[in-house]
Order: sequence, then structure tokens, then C-alpha cells
Amino acid sequence: MTRHALPPLFCLALLACAQRPPMAPAAGNHAAPQLVNIQQLTSDGDNGEAYFSWDDTRLIWQSNRQDQNCDKIWIMNVDGSEKRRVSPDHGAHTCAYFLPGDRQVVFASTSHLPGDCPPKPAPRGGARYIWALHPYDIFRADADGSNPTRLTDNPKYDAEPVVSSDGQHIVFGSQREGDFDIYVMNVDGSQVRRLTDRVGYDGGPWWSPDGSRIVWRAWYPETAKEHALWRDCMEHDYIVPVPLDLWVMDADGANKRRLTDNGATNWAPSWHPDGRRIVFASNVDDWHPDLGRFGHNFELYLIDAGGGGLTRLTDNAVFDSFPMFSHDGRKLVWGSNRNPTKPRATDIYLADWVE
Repeated sequence: MTRHALPPLFCLALLACAQRPPMAPAAGNHAAPQLVNIQQLTSDGDNGEAYFSWDDTRLIWQSNRQDQNCDKIWIMNVDGSEKRRVSPDHGAHTCAYFLPGDRQVVFASTSHLPGDCPPKPAPRGGARYIWALHPYDIFRADADGSNPTRLTDNPKYDAEPVVSSDGQHIVFGSQREGDFDIYVMNVDGSQVRRLTDRVGYDGGPWWSPDGSRIVWRAWYPETAKEHALWRDCMEHDYIVPVPLDLWVMDADGANKRRLTDNGATNWAPSWHPDGRRIVFASNVDDWHPDLGRFGHNFELYLIDAGGGGLTRLTDNAVFDSFPMFSHDGRKLVWGSNRNPTKPRATDIYLADWVE
């Protein structure tokens, strides 16, 4: 996906609007603002997917800052100071996360492959935007980037790693069996187990705080045309914009439940520390009846883990996504295009969370 037309840096960049009418396109509840003391932490390049260390003192994120041709992994303090690269200086990198104890990190990378950055994909099938499924593998390294260890060995896409709170397991998204599904493995890369098996897209998994459940985003083709499109996507390693819904399952893949059903693109979910609520991004309030589709204005929302209590958290005319609460529940970090001097670039923002 081009990084100059819409916000970049998605583990799944499905930003273009849904091409079919929404199912109940009702807006979220516009509650009183709950994000205060908003601070911009980055100013250079495009930035995304900033996630807290377990002690809430640092953030790990991806960026093409310093004129990099593709994203690298960086760490900074929560006030934006002491930014330093922790991934290799070659290859594309995405989806970084701290291990409990904050002495190690995981991220997805193409640094094991020759060349600098993977080639940018050309649009296919009339789609204006596509997201290439680069052959990432998942790596673990010390928090300063030293001693990298490759955890997966798959010629297809492995990325989106999130580590459970007990430090024992990594959940991730993978294209390894001809479809795009959610997998879990031990923290050393052993005992890979598949959690989803329905034809279609299952990605962006995130552990609940107690490690008992996983939230993720999904789209499943229904018509013959959609199935043909999906087969082409998997054969040629790309994704086109599709509607996405949030789902929750038990840690072993049982009891799958759908949380949203609004025809919009609902994605980038993560949990509130109370384990009862999920924060995510959606364009559900950017429905264009004259065009018959949703637009590109993604806002942040909170929803109960049972699917009720939808609350809108941000309200502006630009992109907001990649939300994560600090582990103490006092702050929220996310990516946004709200800086008017950088209308086509995403930066990292931090705010205090007030109930």
C-alpha cells in the first residue's frame, strides 16, 4: 500500500472503504471526552503501532524516520525522549512488542532476506490500494536489538506477534497454510498451533490481560466473486480493502464470538487492563450515502467484550488507530494524522485516560 495516499504502517492496512452497503450503519455513542493532555511524541517520518513496555515507561514502535525506505523498529521513553533503533538497519520491519520483564522484544522482519526493502506492490484487480504480504518472519531480540533469534521459518507472511502476560506464548497472524489465520506458539517458537480455520482473513490478534482470550479482526468471503478475489489474494500475496469485524475466542481457539456487524472496517483491537473492554479503530461513523461506502476517517472506540456499550473516544476529521492502554490503565497511546503540518503522515500520540 502506498504510504503517501493514506496512513501507512498497518499490520493489516485495510483503509479503503467497504464496497457494499453497511449492515445497520449506526454511529457509536458520543460520550464525554476521556482522553486529556494529548501529547505528540514523534515528528519525523511516518510512524505507527506504538505499544507499551510492561512497566509502562517505554514504547516500541515502527517508523521510516531518518529517510528510511521502509519501516524499522524503535524504542523511546513515554515522554518521547531517547529514541533509538533496535531492529537491523536493513529489511522491512513491523509489529513489535515487549516480552514481560521488558528485557526482550519481538518483531516481524525481512532482514533475513537479501536486499534492503521488499518491492512495493502494484495494484491488482482494479483495487486502488493493496497491502503486500511480505515474507516476514518473527524475531526475538534483547531490548537493545542485540542477540536476534529467528522464531519462525516460513516463506510466506508471519507477523503481528503479541506476547501473553505470563511470557509463555506468542499469538500471531500467518499465511503459512494457504489462508490467513491466527496461530499461537511457545515463546521460543516451538509448538505452533492453528487457532482459526475458516476461509478468509483472520489477523491482528491480541491477548486479554489474563491470557484467557484473544480478540482479532476478520473477514470471510461469502459470494463466488469474493471467494475468487480471496484465492487471488492468497496466490499472489496481497490483501485488498474489505470490511472487518471484531471477534473474540478462548486462548485455545474455542468459543468464537463476533462482536461487531456494521459493514465498516473495525480493526486494531487491544484490551483495556480490566479485561472487560476492548479499544479499536473503525470508520463506522464515516458512511457516505452518496457514494454507498465508508470513508477513510478512522476514529477510536471502546466496546464491551460482550459486544455492547460502544463508545466513541476521538472526534476529528483524520485518521486515528493503533490504540493501546498502558498496563496501569492511566494512559492511551495511538497513531494519528492530526498534525496539520503532516497531513499525509502518521505520528504517535499519548494521552491521559480519564473514566
